[in-house]
Amino acid sequence: MYFNIIFLLPLIVVEAQRNPTISYITREQITNIGGVINLECSVQFAQDYPIFWSRIDPSAPRDSLTLSSGSSMMIRDNRFSLRHDTATSTYTLQIKDIQESDAGTYQCQVVITMTNKITADVQVLVRMPPIISDNSTRSVVVSEGQAVRLECYAGGFPPPKIYWRRESNAILPTGGSLHRGSILNIPRVTKEDRGTYYCVADNGVGRGSRRNINVEVEFAPVLTIARPRVGQALLYDADLECHVEAYPPPAITWIKDGFVLTNNQHYQVSIFATADEYTDSTLRAVTVEKKQYGIYICRAANKLGINQANVELFETVVPVCPPACHVSRNQGAISNSLNLAVFATCVFITLVKIVES
Repeated sequence: MYFNIIFLLPLIVVEAQRNPTISYITREQITNIGGVINLECSVQFAQDYPIFWSRIDPSAPRDSLTLSSGSSMMIRDNRFSLRHDTATSTYTLQIKDIQESDAGTYQCQVVITMTNKITADVQVLVRMPPIISDNSTRSVVVSEGQAVRLECYAGGFPPPKIYWRRESNAILPTGGSLHRGSILNIPRVTKEDRGTYYCVADNGVGRGSRRNINVEVEFAPVLTIARPRVGQALLYDADLECHVEAYPPPAITWIKDGFVLTNNQHYQVSIFATADEYTDSTLRAVTVEKKQYGIYICRAANKLGINQANVELFETVVPVCPPACHVSRNQGAISNSLNLAVFATCVFITLVKIVES
């Protein structure tokens, strides 16, 4: 008889050791200042390995800040807390009262060895109102005909959009009342382009940001004579007026017969600056004499050029008011006689009209 001998060998099941993994990580977070975010990191087969949450600087990894280890916080900041769900092996880092400085990269780490670790990153973005950068243009002084480049840059999140407009929504040199983009180019500036320009940055967060940029255009004098011909009777004052537009402010002189006129018993020169670019000058001929009738020159000059315009003073029989109606500078018996004659003439004309009616 043959016996079948069966040897029953114990079944040995060797379970291969599985490597730890990060099975889930929160996606990119976008939040407002003062908000709350929860960053979740789920791991598998990592019960024997340390788990960390860190904030890292991608450009300088060694400067990373460890926030938590396992289920314990490593920093003392009441805004940060950690929850550990043992059922799902999930480590949740909560950040409350979000600040601008909280934006950055947060990393969940499973450390296997000193030189080996498994990581997953979460980007945290904080909505911030736009702030116009200091390297933006503040003010410009340029001569007429030159090119002007206005620059405006702004930070914030989402990245702000930048547009330009002028004071009172005046038309821009580029055409239209609005120009989009960080740079506004004026290829050939004119005096009409001077004024205040607004750089506006807006990203839908807050009220936006605005910078006023003053553009000063230097230009040669432009003269305007409101009354090219001025009449006045003998022995009465006469005012000759000259309006000048120029920047920088010009030097203004009055000339007659080749001589520059100054304040004396025959003339009074006054100059009034009504704005940076506007200047009014008045030449008063005092108690006009025969020799004072004729052509006067108003001349204005600055570093950009010289310009001039003529005003003619001619004789009239009846005094012209103003300035004759305000203060008469007539002196002596001649002037008094003339005043009486004018008065008598007016009375005579009035009486004739009454009789005829």
